[in-house]
Formats: sequence, structure tokens, C-alpha cells
Amino acid sequence: MDNFWPIVIEAAIKSVFIIFVLATGFAYMTFAERRVAALLQTRLGPNRVGPFGLLQPLADAIKLIFKEELIPGGADKVIFLLAPVITVIPALVILAVVPWGPTAPIHCCQVTIPGLNITLGGAYFTIQSGLGLADVNVGLLYILSVASIAVYGVVLAGWSSDNKYAMLGGIRSSAQMVSYELALGLSVVGPIMLAQSMSMVDIVNAQSRVWFVVYQPVGALIFYLATLAEVNRAPFDMPEAEQELTAGYHTEYSGMKFSLFFMAEYIKMIGVSAIFATLFLGGWRGPMAEQVPLLGMAYFFAKIAASLFFMIWLRSTHPRLRYDRLMALGWKVLLPLALANVVVTAAALIDTTLFAIVVGALVLIGVVALAAYAWRRRASAGGRAAVAQSPAT
Repeated sequence: MDNFWPIVIEAAIKSVFIIFVLATGFAYMTFAERRVAALLQTRLGPNRVGPFGLLQPLADAIKLIFKEELIPGGADKVIFLLAPVITVIPALVILAVVPWGPTAPIHCCQVTIPGLNITLGGAYFTIQSGLGLADVNVGLLYILSVASIAVYGVVLAGWSSDNKYAMLGGIRSSAQMVSYELALGLSVVGPIMLAQSMSMVDIVNAQSRVWFVVYQPVGALIFYLATLAEVNRAPFDMPEAEQELTAGYHTEYSGMKFSLFFMAEYIKMIGVSAIFATLFLGGWRGPMAEQVPLLGMAYFFAKIAASLFFMIWLRSTHPRLRYDRLMALGWKVLLPLALANVVVTAAALIDTTLFAIVVGALVLIGVVALAAYAWRRRASAGGRAAVAQSPAT
């Protein structure tokens, strides 16, 4: 019991730090996206408010705070107000099990709280504290569970708005997110099998020599694409397709309620980048990271920044997918690839001969599938050409 209160205080400080980093990251991710997109498209971007435009997020926040809050007359007001909150909370809590640095000793002395007759710790004690909020032995399962909650906020926002365009956006979002969650869940099985644990700390420790992206390049690619679809980032931003749905599920939202949806999107971008770095890029690991814990944090944040830059780059250079192609990619490409990746990984861990047999069988199946697809495409093109050349009846 001597260390109970220091541990509680430590957890509270870490929670406040994580929320502060995510909230600040959200504000400046909007600024970074506008500046990077402007750089890629030979524009200036925001540069008026503050030095180099750095106070632009503050100006945007003040504008949103003072904008009029509107609620449609036919809306379900309770669900309409709760939907943005349901969307943003999972984004804030998903990083609770992600380690952002190595275990480091924290030296404390005796602390007495006046008036409460509470003494924290002995005369002098040390806590071996990991740079992360919690190490849960089913941390990856926790992440997948929390990530699946966010779809409810989007669906309920569209349903409660009493707007057919918002409703269509919510329905498309639920179909998209459920479809890509299957491939997402299978893509993390490879790191679980390699680390033989679902603890995020154990997965990082298992990458002390080689990052898992070397052993799992297909799994890493599937995970990254599926998370882009999960957070509704371009080219997978179909739930808010402005050209088709008048902005989608958040059509009727304004002011701070409107900003909460984008807060959730940008915070989830940071979250999935942190999870990707943890699963496939060694997390906080790097040269001298164990000897200098703050250096490990620097490596971790640098990997997150690289992932975020790539997301912005992708949005600035690739058009939105057509909806049927988006669904076909999830069901016909990513899901079979994720299943094949699990089978190959299991075979490689069991026996090299079995691994060679499985890889050969999968390559044969892939060649047959591609040949069948090419034959169908040629037959379909020939049929269209015959119809075009036939005389009008």
C-alpha cells in the first residue's frame, strides 16, 4: 500500500499527458495537413495568423466556438448530441496500452498531504515505470475492441440527423468499416504469432533485433490500408463524399459538434500511426533508446510523424475510390491476402518445408485466379464490343 498513491498519481499524470498530446496533435495536424498539401500542390497554405501561420489552429478553434449551434427540427436530439462524443472518446482512449518509451526508474521521496493525514511512500523508494499508461496482456484485443466502437458514432450521427444524405453517409460508413475491420483484424495476427503475445510491450520487445515489417511486409501493407479506411481518410473517405452526399453523415452538424468529428479523425490518424509503428516498426526502439529513454520517445514520435506525412501525401495526390471498387478491394483483395498471410506465417513458424509447400500452393492459386480474372475481363470486353457493333433493332 505504500506505493499505491504514487502509482495512482503517475497514472493520472500519464493520462493527462496523453490527452494533451492528442488534443494538441489534432490542432496542429490540421495546420500540418494544409501546409504539406500546399507544398505538394505549389501553394502557400495558412501563413497569416502568427509567425509562419502557427496560430491558425487557435483562430480556427475560436471561430468554431462562436459559430451558431444548429439542431434539425426532426432530429433525435439526445442521440444527435451524443454521436460526436461517441466518435471522439474511442480515439482518446485507444492509446492507453501503447508504450511510447522504455521502462525507466522514477525516484521518489516521502510526500505528506497536509490536512488529510496521508503519507505517500516510505522515506525513499523507486518505481520502475514504463513510458506508457498500461501494459495489458491483451492490449491488442483492447485496441481492436475500442476501434470498433467508433462506427456507432458515425452511424448514429447520420441516423439521428433526419437527413437522407446524412443517413446514406452513415450506412456507407458502417459497411466500409465492418468490411475493412476483417482484414485489419487478420493483419495483426502475424505480429501476435511472432511475438507469441498480445501485449503491446511484448510485441515491441520482440522487435529488439529486427522490426516485424521485415517479416510481415504484406501484413503491414494490409494493416495500413485497412486503418486508412477505418479512419475514413482519402482515398477511402466515402462516408463524407461531398460530391455525392453533400458532406455525408455530418451534413447537419455545426460549430463544436462539427469539429468533434474532425477531432476524432485527426486523433485517430495519430493513434493508428502509433499502433502501426508499435506493431511493425519496432515502436520506440532505436540506437541507444534503452540507455536514454527520452531518445526512445523521440524515435517513436518520429515514426508517427513519418506515417502522418505519408497520409497527408496520399490524400493530396490520389483521388477518391469509387464505392464499389472500395468494397471490392476490401473483400476480394485485402481479406484473401490477410488470410494467406496468416497461413504463410504459421507455416514458416512450424517448419520450413511446410512453408515452401504453402507458398507454392498459394502462388499457384494466385496465378489461376489472375488467369480467370483476365479471361473474364476479355470475355466481357468482347461482349461489349459485339453489342456496340451490332445493328440497331
